[in-house]
Amino acid sequence: MTYIKAHSSSVGFTGCLFGPEELSETRYLIERAIREDLPGGDLTTAALFSGTLSGAACVEAAFVSRSPGVLCGLPVVEELFHRHAPQVVLESVLTDGARLEPREAFLTARGKAGEVLPLERIALNFLQRLSGIATLTRRFVDQVSGTGAVLLDTRKTTPGWRWLEKYAVRSGGGTNHRMSLSDAVLLKDNHLGVLRALGLGSIPEWIDTARRSAPGSFLEIEVEGREDFLVALGAGPDAILLDNFDIEGIRWAVGKRNERGSTPLLEASGGLQLERVWEVAQSGVDRISVGALTHSAPALDIGLDLVRAYREEQ
Repeated sequence: MTYIKAHSSSVGFTGCLFGPEELSETRYLIERAIREDLPGGDLTTAALFSGTLSGAACVEAAFVSRSPGVLCGLPVVEELFHRHAPQVVLESVLTDGARLEPREAFLTARGKAGEVLPLERIALNFLQRLSGIATLTRRFVDQVSGTGAVLLDTRKTTPGWRWLEKYAVRSGGGTNHRMSLSDAVLLKDNHLGVLRALGLGSIPEWIDTARRSAPGSFLEIEVEGREDFLVALGAGPDAILLDNFDIEGIRWAVGKRNERGSTPLLEASGGLQLERVWEVAQSGVDRISVGALTHSAPALDIGLDLVRAYREEQ
């Protein structure tokens, strides 16, 4: 098998590394997909291509983008064929993170028809989902380009797919927020709501408690209004999350922060649409987090086209 060079080197945009965690998740998801789609084998392919004569039928097929977008998922497809059709030869002319044009062939598969065809849909499902996320991410990244704002994803990912979906965000040029609750302290609205309802202290006390509980960890607090923002600003978090602030509120918060210096980081979030993100980025915020990158990205239209059929040489 011809391997696509992606497992151990950065591909596409800087930081777009397909590492051990992504590979582990890939293997788990592949086995789930195989059990789901091929619990008793491919009845159609087995019927047509398992005989003495037809068993020698081979194909060369190309994965083709039907619409413009950003490619993501090549290491997953490589692993799929490596584990379940190791004699199939894959050759790619692009890497993850590359822009795709309509009708552009980016990956070919050559081998026995009985080995290539049963894996077609599984491969396409991975490519379409991950390329869709990378494509939407690139659109947002292009909108904030030159503003200094960093585009972040969120933890609003498909259960079990987090490492791959966040890899797709990086393939599109975005930056990952925390991967899990173990990565950073983020005091969110529900945390604060419980503490307030029980009369357990104040924002400065909660930040101080979190600092002492998780020393050295990145600490961010979510605020929903100007009063809480001013209190949080004086309490010394690493970042303040401006949840659902309108554009005037965001500009006001940036101005207040700038009066004090360059810290803490300010992050805008809350239902940000593509058409609005440039205006938010222009406000001077440091970070913009967008849940839609993973929870609402449409699949990119990708297909597998037959290039030629031939008989295996005996």
